[in-house]
Parts: sequence; C-alpha cells; structure tokens
Amino acid sequence: MSVYDYVLTESQFVHKDDLNYPFEERGLQFGDGIYEVIRVYGGQYYLIEEHVERLYRSAEAVKLKMPFTKEEMYEQLNELLEKNQIQQDAKIYMQITRGSAPRDHAFPLNVKSNLYAYVQDLPRKIDFMADGVSAITTPDVRWDWCYIKSLNLLPNVIAKQEASEQSCFEAILHKDGEVTECSSSNVYFVRDGKVYTHPAKENILHGCVRTRIEQFCKDEDIPFVEETFRVEDIPHADELFLTSSTAEVMPIVKVDGNLIQEGQVGPITRKMQQKYEQDAQIKESQSMFTHLKA
Repeated sequence: MSVYDYVLTESQFVHKDDLNYPFEERGLQFGDGIYEVIRVYGGQYYLIEEHVERLYRSAEAVKLKMPFTKEEMYEQLNELLEKNQIQQDAKIYMQITRGSAPRDHAFPLNVKSNLYAYVQDLPRKIDFMADGVSAITTPDVRWDWCYIKSLNLLPNVIAKQEASEQSCFEAILHKDGEVTECSSSNVYFVRDGKVYTHPAKENILHGCVRTRIEQFCKDEDIPFVEETFRVEDIPHADELFLTSSTAEVMPIVKVDGNLIQEGQVGPITRKMQQKYEQDAQIKESQSMFTHLKA
C-alpha cells in the first residue's frame, strides 16, 4: 500500500517525498508521542469525532501540546482527503510527537510538536469477516496506561508477530488469565445471548468501534456486559469477535488451534456486522452480506 502524495504536517501540506524531521526526534528516541488511525469509506470519514476526541484525550494525558484546535483538526483532515482526491475506502494514519530537540528525558522547553497525517488505500477484509479468523492467546506485558494511544507499541508488535508466525490474525492478551484485549483490537465474548468485554479502564484502549458495539447491542436489546472473562472461558464461548477501525467487526472462530462452536460465525456477531455496515453507510455493492449471497 503506497502513501498518497500529500501529507498533512503541523504547518502545511507537503509532498510525502519532502517530509523530513531531524534525527533527534522524540517520537523516534522515546516513543514520546500519540497517534490515531481513522477509517474512510467511499471518501468519507467514519467515527472521525470519536477519533479526534480520543486523540486530544491522549495528548492531555501525556501533557503534549497540540498544534491545532479540534475545529482546525477537522478542517485539515477533510482537506487531506480533498488534496489526495480520495473517493475510495482508505485509512488515515496521524501521529503527533513532542517535537525535535537534543536528547533528554525531561520535556524540552519552547519546542513545537511534530505532526503528520497521511492516506493509504484500505479495502475491506470481506473474506475474513465472512468466514472468521484464528487467534492465539498470550500474556499482556504492556504498561498500565493502555487507554493512551501512545507510540509505545513494541509489546503489541511482538504479540502480533507471534500470531503471524502461527498463521493467525490476532493475539488475545491476558493478565494472569484475565483477558484484556487484543494486540490491536478489542475483544468480545458471547454467552447465553450476552456480549461480555473488559471494562473501559486504564489498562485497555477505549476503542471507537467499541463504543458503537455498545450502542448496537442497546439498539437490539442485547445485554452488553462490561465484565472480564478468562482464557479458560474461551473454549466455552457461544461466539467470539473483535473490533477495530481496520478490522471492523471480525469473527474469531479458532483460538490456540481449537474451534469455537465448530468454526461457525454466530448470529450476534452477524448482527453486529450488519449494524456496523448500516452505521458506516457501506454501499450494497461493497457489503459483506452481498458477498455472502454471491
């Protein structure tokens, strides 16, 4: 996936080949920054307000001064799509660091932040969403403030790599057997018609799609229970699924080599996928359900 030509920086739009920051950059040296990934369908943002709000919460949590107001951020992000003439499904990656300064653990004084945002095509993972994916379980060794969407992702990267090496889509993380989330997504356990997921505390990321799942459950009178479940509960799940801005609502049909309900995608997961497509205004021609009927 190549990056589109125009990149948003803290002061202007520049060509991607002209983007340059000094090597003494705090994001590179300390992971001293935050980021967001925003989904685009048919050239239109999905959940942009939720993502921008979370970005500013992360900035406040790490005492990082943002280069734009929220209103300016919306304007710049819309212009980013316009300048790159985006009409298709894509994603925006946006990163803000504390800036460039001589290396010192303490915050530098009078240094402006570094921001960039760019666009990449991102087709929907329709085959995976239709058939379901496999996952592994692995200990959650991350820090305690995972609600901050920071650049410190090495434990997530290692967990995802472990999953990849076992030909799996995702790694389900747990602390002493208590499931928290996945390496890059939130995870949900369905039993007796109820959807269980870890409470939105500081030790998990408060996913933007997660907020929609809660609303979808409310709309359909499906109990949404913010309560932890354990690794040993997983084989007894009626359904298991994950959510993220890039994976949408993804069924999990195998964990650690063991099938969940004989590898069949369950009705509540399908309902969440249907509600997601409606909420994101997915065109019928791009719908997973159209694909299933074909």
